[in-house]
Amino acid sequence: MSDSIGNSSLPSSIPEEKAETKILSVEELNRQIRQLIEGQLSLVWVQGEISNFKAHTSGHYYFSLKDAKSQISAVMFRGHNSRLKFKPTDGLEVIVRGRVTVYEPRGNYQITAEMMEPVGAGALQKAYEQLKDKLKAEGLFDKSRKRPLPTMPRHIAIVTSPTGAAIRDMLNILSRRNKAVRITLVPTIVQGEAAAPKIVEALKLAYQLKDIDAVIVGRGGGSIEDMWCFNDERVARAIVQSPVPVISAVGHEIDFTIADFVADLRAPTPSAAAELVVKNTADLVSKLSSVDRLLYLSVQKFLKNEKQKLHNWSSRLADPKRKLQDLLQRSDELVSRLNSSALRYFVKSRLKVDVTTGRLVRPDQVLTKAKSRVQLLSLKMQTSVQAQVENEKAKLEQTMAVLQSLSPLKVVERGYSMTKIGKKLVKSSDQVKVGDEIKVSLMKGQLTAQVIKIENEQ
Repeated sequence: MSDSIGNSSLPSSIPEEKAETKILSVEELNRQIRQLIEGQLSLVWVQGEISNFKAHTSGHYYFSLKDAKSQISAVMFRGHNSRLKFKPTDGLEVIVRGRVTVYEPRGNYQITAEMMEPVGAGALQKAYEQLKDKLKAEGLFDKSRKRPLPTMPRHIAIVTSPTGAAIRDMLNILSRRNKAVRITLVPTIVQGEAAAPKIVEALKLAYQLKDIDAVIVGRGGGSIEDMWCFNDERVARAIVQSPVPVISAVGHEIDFTIADFVADLRAPTPSAAAELVVKNTADLVSKLSSVDRLLYLSVQKFLKNEKQKLHNWSSRLADPKRKLQDLLQRSDELVSRLNSSALRYFVKSRLKVDVTTGRLVRPDQVLTKAKSRVQLLSLKMQTSVQAQVENEKAKLEQTMAVLQSLSPLKVVERGYSMTKIGKKLVKSSDQVKVGDEIKVSLMKGQLTAQVIKIENEQ
């Protein structure tokens, strides 16, 4: 019985001879595959093109590596990708070092990347190009936002290493060119992993200095790794936020960094930056002397020209007394013409008044004439109204005579009568029948009768 019970618990589709074989769950199968793959393949190097790249909010990178015929999933956790000098993107050809593993929940095998390097260009160069393109697209390299250096700066801040050769060269040049300029050194490290945040802190301290006119930030020459902190995005944005012009002086003339592009001015070397920001006092004195000489000559020439103009104008001026006599004579002439004109005007106006006065009519005559006309018009109106009334009265009498001649009462006065049944006038014997009560209207009075016999004409 125990055998039958044991056999009945197995699916009918499983052969009896394989009933003792161990049946794995999906989880167990994936675990064994993972152990097998990870035991056989340890560290691998793979070259391929990145596709379906996604930077998760957790900080991990998920992507695929593919070539012309195949692809494989890959993941690079935050602890490893934080050391990358560039940002992976779709289509970028890279070499990845990592380990092949199986993601058990989905049964997918993948590469867990520990290091990534662009193909054809170093990671530092790739990061440099990516950041350069990004900041350029934001307009941080535009000439329109570049500010000119102050003509005569009085206070300059230098952000650099206090122990390097660059600061000694800059201080010597600045002291030689203009001893009156105040120099404030804001020390910082300019090399290594911690250099970028330190430079940002030093720049912010420099911006807080009072009466600051310009800032020089930089260092002497070195390898690309040594100067890499000046290609950091944090340093670039700190330079952009400066309230005063910033001169970038990094490395030698052939060295270009991101700081050079965002600064207001790039100096090929730190020494050149010192020469650019401060004018040589000897040159200024010489230039001022030249300007003073030119100003003196210009003033002398101007005074000479003005003196000649004054002489020319004086020669052209007339005797004021003669001019006054001419004006007095002209005044007398205008007074005479004004008197004559006024007299002619008054004579002409008096003539017009006389003519107009002769044409005027006395008001009492106008009133008498108007009254006579009113009386005449009133008489005419009364006569016309009386004639109209008589005429209309005659027409009314004529119309009444015609109406009376047509009245049925006139017919009754001649011996005829009117017969009615109810309110209807009887014109034919067909309108009554024997026994009907009828009313007969005579010239004088009415008769009420009853129809006894009806005789119809044939």
